[in-house]
Amino acid sequence: MQRYFVDNATSSNAVIQGEDAHHITRVMRMKEGEQVIVVSNERAYLSTITSISELTVTVVLGEKLPLQTELPLDVVIACGLPKGDKLDLVIQKATELGMAGFIPFEAERSIVKWDDRKWQKKKERYGKIAKEAAEQSHRTVIPTIHDLHTFHQLTETMKKYDVVLVCDEEEAKKTERVRFADHLKTVYDIKSILVIFGPEGGLERDEVEKLVANGAAATTLGPRILRAETAPLYALAALSYEFE
Repeated sequence: MQRYFVDNATSSNAVIQGEDAHHITRVMRMKEGEQVIVVSNERAYLSTITSISELTVTVVLGEKLPLQTELPLDVVIACGLPKGDKLDLVIQKATELGMAGFIPFEAERSIVKWDDRKWQKKKERYGKIAKEAAEQSHRTVIPTIHDLHTFHQLTETMKKYDVVLVCDEEEAKKTERVRFADHLKTVYDIKSILVIFGPEGGLERDEVEKLVANGAAATTLGPRILRAETAPLYALAALSYEFE
């Protein structure tokens, strides 16, 4: 059944607008009396279409669906800007895996550089990808796409989280290393975790050192070196396994 997020729901009804209304009327060709799932304020409702116009679809909210689909802690992913459209894949799949938020940042090894105009277009695109992935995976929360950070801004933002892990490929090369799973076993009863990843080639040593100096713990995802777009998904899968 189709799922739509709305911000204007009352205790009894909601109005679906914009692209979602177009999807209902033009793509799905739904009629009055048919049912959809409406998500508002992190609650999902089985809802019935009561009226359809060219630009809006009005529904009456029905049964509240009890299924809990969110991770029991907020997991925010921070990625150094990679080349190409790799972040499209990361945001889509990370949303399906339960990510609560995404922070892109400019790392020393980031080749791409975005000015404010280009970033605003990217942010709009990423927000749409996250919304569609949240609907597809039956989530009740759309991940927050945070503004583009400088590395310094990232070191300030990380102070807001209960636990911060930085995935460092140099850790994977050590004979003795603290495994990602070992870190997770020590962070129960927390509310938020920030996991930081570098772009292609990883983070520079001084970046890792600064993150650790500001409270992050360096960790490895295993002996194999993962691509920039693979590592966040590995980490989220491990978090889901540990906490769900």
